[in-house]
Amino acid sequence: MIKGQHDFTEPGFCPFELHNFCAHRESPRQQSISPIQIVGHCIPQMGDAHTCTDSRNRGLALGLTCRGNCMVNQSIELSGISRVHARLGEAAVDPSRWKDLLEEMCRAIGAEGASLRQAGIRTSDVPYTASMEDLTKVYFKEGWHLRDIRVPRVRRLFASSRPIAPAFCDADIFGYDEIQHLFRKDAYFNDFLRLGKLKWGGWIRFTVMGHPWLVAFQRTDAQGPFERDDMLRLSPLAQALAEVADLSAAVGRSVLSGVLDSLNLVQMPALALDRNGLVLGVNSAADAVFDSDFRVHNSRLFIRDGKACAALERMTSDRAGDGDLHPRTKSRVGNVIVARRETKKPILLKLLPVPGAASAPFLGAKFILTLTDLAAVRRSSPDVLSEAFSLTAAEAKVASMIAAGSSPEEIAGELQVSRETVRNQIKAIFGKTGTHRQSELAALLSRVQR
Repeated sequence: MIKGQHDFTEPGFCPFELHNFCAHRESPRQQSISPIQIVGHCIPQMGDAHTCTDSRNRGLALGLTCRGNCMVNQSIELSGISRVHARLGEAAVDPSRWKDLLEEMCRAIGAEGASLRQAGIRTSDVPYTASMEDLTKVYFKEGWHLRDIRVPRVRRLFASSRPIAPAFCDADIFGYDEIQHLFRKDAYFNDFLRLGKLKWGGWIRFTVMGHPWLVAFQRTDAQGPFERDDMLRLSPLAQALAEVADLSAAVGRSVLSGVLDSLNLVQMPALALDRNGLVLGVNSAADAVFDSDFRVHNSRLFIRDGKACAALERMTSDRAGDGDLHPRTKSRVGNVIVARRETKKPILLKLLPVPGAASAPFLGAKFILTLTDLAAVRRSSPDVLSEAFSLTAAEAKVASMIAAGSSPEEIAGELQVSRETVRNQIKAIFGKTGTHRQSELAALLSRVQR
């Protein structure tokens, strides 16, 4: 049997499925149909056999007969593509709109599902359609993201020297014989994709901040394969996606900087982490906390305390669950991590989710990490204490030092006054603040620090 000739006695096999992988010849019979409506159509023959043809501008067909029902490829609705193009800007300021846009793309091109992902990188925190939710969980839980044969093929395609179309399909990454083998033997196609009744893939590629990204579409066996003509119709979306993605990343970075600056204004050290644990930004208050035991090195957070480092990695990994900032293992301190240092008091780390536009998938920001340095001396503003509790200037200064943890003896030494003077001022402060012990006073005044 030579290439292009097939055994059509195999149940359910239709050569039309693989027309992109076969040699075509000009069809002797053409019918007039809209190029927007149908990719291929079937011309009934005598009995139960029929010929699969491609009625597009190529005017090509397999010229082979098969038995059974031949699939009809899905339509590409150009008006739907235009609607998607017009709405892309919504996602630049509201990343939650990506799911809705992916749904509309699927309706326009006759796909079962879609996802947005960085080429060659698989993480579960990217947008995808509702139809892909359960399958995406299985994809990562059962390790299929490590066995997805399409991933290395896409990498190889991008690494090749030949020009790459803005949109491509299975026919561009697999040869005919290979796709035949995959359909019959490969575990990813037969065990995983079949869970969602999926079979065919198509992709739109675009670049964001120098990194390749993809919109990945999935079709079922019944919906039929993506054709190269389908991909040509989708290609104009690539440039629009790139522009919106760059804008989305820029908006997200601006929002993220605003969050860090706002925390800095209230003297809260903080930094932002992406989905891979890389540090995206640091405020100046956090810079003041860094030392040899805790710092940023090569865009990653270095924590000498191995236990704290492992806890942070667990909490920020995809395995900890999308948006779930609580560790899977029971902890008395919840999502607070204690990072111990060799010569100083510990640093308390607390994870917060990134807000709104800062969660743009192209920026990858996933967490705000706040830091509480237990070794830092924080004194309340004497002016604020004076105004709040009607303290004299001298009393306010003493109150500020008490809030910072200083003893009466230390206060007397620093202010160069007698211990009796300090004790009398503390008694006056007790009366004005309604407290009775120094520890109670310190707890009250600590609330005025921020």
